[in-house]
Amino acid sequence: MRHNHKINHLGRTSSHREAMLSNMATSLIMHKRIFTTVPKAKALRKFVEPIITRSKDDSTNSRRVVFRALQNKQAVTELFQVVSQKVADRPGGYTRILKTGFRQGDNAAMCFIELVDFNENMLKDSSSKKAKTRRSRRKAADKAAEPQAAAGVSTAKKMKEVSEVKAEATEVKAPETDDAIKNDSASQQNEDIAAEAPSDGEEPKA
Repeated sequence: MRHNHKINHLGRTSSHREAMLSNMATSLIMHKRIFTTVPKAKALRKFVEPIITRSKDDSTNSRRVVFRALQNKQAVTELFQVVSQKVADRPGGYTRILKTGFRQGDNAAMCFIELVDFNENMLKDSSSKKAKTRRSRRKAADKAAEPQAAAGVSTAKKMKEVSEVKAEATEVKAPETDDAIKNDSASQQNEDIAAEAPSDGEEPKA
């Protein structure tokens, strides 16, 4: 059992392990992404992130400390001139581990380890997503309710307009019906008078 064994030796001696991590850190700084096993990536993350933090302070002492760990002048130049500018606003967490499955030969867990600020696809996705808050949810609910309220108001307006049109139509038709009734009654009276009037040759009734 690995009680109190905080360092994964990776099946290597101390000098071999340090040389391997130094070489992997150099490759990560130069290429921004490397493909390796998950245990090596986790060990590399603990090794390289303090070095990247040190690169934020561009001084002679910082360069000497970084060079002692990397032993590569090109990697030191790349770290202080390019990488440190990208990670200037990030307070740690400079690397990302993306697991890719298992190796076919020995079934070892494999992954990519990359510098976070150099993956443009991930940066685009994160910038497109908006942070959700309670206020934004309430605003979204209010915005969703606004079309419904507007639809209700428009429906009420339409119903009111329809009722007004019907009322106007009845008002217009009412006088016509009254005149028609009057005309009908007048014609009926005329017919009654004509029927009561005596025809030629007939004697008036007593």
